[in-house]
Amino acid sequence: MSENVSIRPVVRNDYDQWLVLWEHYNASNGRSGERALDADITLMTWSRFFDAYEPMYALVAENNGRLVGLTHYIFHHSTTAIQPNCYLQDLFTSEAVQARGVGQALINGVFDAARRAGTSRVYWLTHESNLTAMQLYDKLAEKSGFVMYRMVI
Repeated sequence: MSENVSIRPVVRNDYDQWLVLWEHYNASNGRSGERALDADITLMTWSRFFDAYEPMYALVAENNGRLVGLTHYIFHHSTTAIQPNCYLQDLFTSEAVQARGVGQALINGVFDAARRAGTSRVYWLTHESNLTAMQLYDKLAEKSGFVMYRMVI
């Protein structure tokens, strides 16, 4: 990874650069054009990062004053542990820094935040076609063996 990349919590002044990354992330997941997220969802997501009552957080990767990656994570309780779990919901790096360790640094940043919070587990999902990302994920964690089902209501 470039020595000029730092991982840090998002701050309010990051909005414009975060928004560009967020829109690219959503487009890469099929959420663009007619399928784009409603602007209200984006604004609510952004506001949750700064709401002390929300368990949602964001880290960004910064290189020479420019944001080049983001990750969002959520702490939540479960029925199988006393400590909260951490769900790494979103991870995205700009094309310019892909395969340069920025994704791994962002994931490690979530791991660090989870340790500080006393979390017993960090988990995430990826699409079965995301083979490039899975090469990294296989180095950092184990596959749980669970298959996700969902029903959009």
